[in-house]
Amino acid sequence: MTGVDPTGLDDQQLMKELETIHRTRHDTLLYASNDALRAHNDRMAQLEGEYLRRNPRRPVAPGRTRAGARERGHSTTTAAPGP
Repeated sequence: MTGVDPTGLDDQQLMKELETIHRTRHDTLLYASNDALRAHNDRMAQLEGEYLRRNPRRPVAPGRTRAGARERGHSTTTAAPGP
């Protein structure tokens, strides 16, 4: 395993690690070796798993659910009139 065991991090440290790994995700996907991407995936899963373990009742935005996505898909919008 790379990095500190997530269970040993306090809440603030865990959030900092999550912010860092999410910030570096895109570049890792595009430019890192397969081994580095695999390590990044593993570490992200560990950190996210620990966050979810600590926050089983975290707030979920209605728009981030399947039902919410379906609602967005059915909403109608009108385009603003042109000049």
